[in-house]
This record gives sequence, structure tokens and C-alpha cells, in this order.
Amino acid sequence: MAEPLLKISNLNAFYGEVQVLYDISLEVYPGEIVAIVGANAAGKTTLLKSISGLVRWQGDILYEGQSLKGLKPNQLVELGIIHVPEGRGLFPFLTVLENLEIGAYTPKARKAAKETLEKVFRIWPRLKERQNQLAGTMSGGEQQMCAIARGLMGLPKLLMLDEPSLGLAPLIIKDCYIAIEDINKRYGTPILLVEQNVKLAMQKANRVYVIENGRIVLEGTGAELMNDDRVRKAYMGNLKNE
Repeated sequence: MAEPLLKISNLNAFYGEVQVLYDISLEVYPGEIVAIVGANAAGKTTLLKSISGLVRWQGDILYEGQSLKGLKPNQLVELGIIHVPEGRGLFPFLTVLENLEIGAYTPKARKAAKETLEKVFRIWPRLKERQNQLAGTMSGGEQQMCAIARGLMGLPKLLMLDEPSLGLAPLIIKDCYIAIEDINKRYGTPILLVEQNVKLAMQKANRVYVIENGRIVLEGTGAELMNDDRVRKAYMGNLKNE
């Protein structure tokens, strides 16, 4: 079996002196979609922020066999770790095109920006149509497309998406996940996905980790966890209504 692209061992994360994550261990292999699911405030976003160097952590995070300890967020972007945050984080008074161009932050990404932009517009033709429109005037679904597209402009070797379905209508969520699967299958981009929509995550991901109160409590394939009584008991409301 291939070596993991990302290997996290015994990760503990903190906001100031308050500990939020406890002994988290997980792996992401090349070409996978891996989902992190759980309730609000379970620690899902903090996990992505730890990988991105945005919170203080202890333990081991290895990426392509290299420790990420001590690296700054901009250095992690240069390694190809791209984080699309919850809430999209677009610059509302810049155009769609300007937001996308900002995603090509590193010298390597800037050099490939024209080619990558063409790829982005093939995945999301609507963004090409709206490229001169102010990002803040688009719908929530279009803004989410733009946020993920901006992440692609950075040439990710690992694309981390935080709650891409949050606040979107069901039809827009479907379109969003079609694009996510396209990115993964067409370009082989591994994706680490934080998702509160448990059923959706289990349908789309190769493997799923369930996090509760800052700890990983279950892991397996989506099919395995969908049939796990503990998951069904904890998330029956999600599974029944979606």
C-alpha cells in the first residue's frame, strides 16, 4: 500500500491554554477523499487549522514524510497544503477573477496561473461568466464555488475543505459535490473534508473519521459507518431527514 500523504499521530491542539483536540490520529492517502464528521464544536475546524499552522499543537503531523512542526502557514501553502475555510473568506469588493488570482500565491502557482484558470473555468463555467462581477454580489452557492476554485489556483497537493455545504440549498450542495468529486477523480487531488452533513460525507468519502469532544471515536468506510449502530444512534436525525 502507498505511504500516506498526510499522517497525524497523537495530535493535541490548543486555543491559548484551552485544549480542544486530544490524541487525534488519522491518515490521508494519495487520491482519497477523507471526511471528518461530527457535531458543532466537536473540533473539526480546529483539526484543519492545526494542519494549516493556525493554532498551537503538539504531537506529529507528517506530510509527504516531512514534519510540519514549526512551519508557518505560508510555508505550508508552498508545500501544496491548501485550506478553504468555513464561510468562504472571499474578498467581497474584488471581482471573481481577482479573488481567483489571489489564490495563485506561490511562485509555482503564479507561473501556472493561466493554465489553472482555464481548468477552473472548465469545472465552473459560471465563474467564467461572472469573472468581472464583484464576488460579494454573487449567491452563496456561487461564492462557495469561487472559494474552492481559489483553492485550486494554489495547485493543491492536499485540498482541505471546511463545511462546503454549509448554508446552501440542496440543489446547490449537489452541484458543489459534483465539482468536488470531479476535482478528485479528474486531477487525482486528495481531499480532506470537514462536513456536518453526515450522510452526505459518508456517501462521498472513501473513508470517514467521527470526532466527538475533540477525540476520534470511530473510523471506517462510509458504508461501514452508515451501518454502525453507534453512528445511527448519534446521527439518526441527520440520516432520517436527508
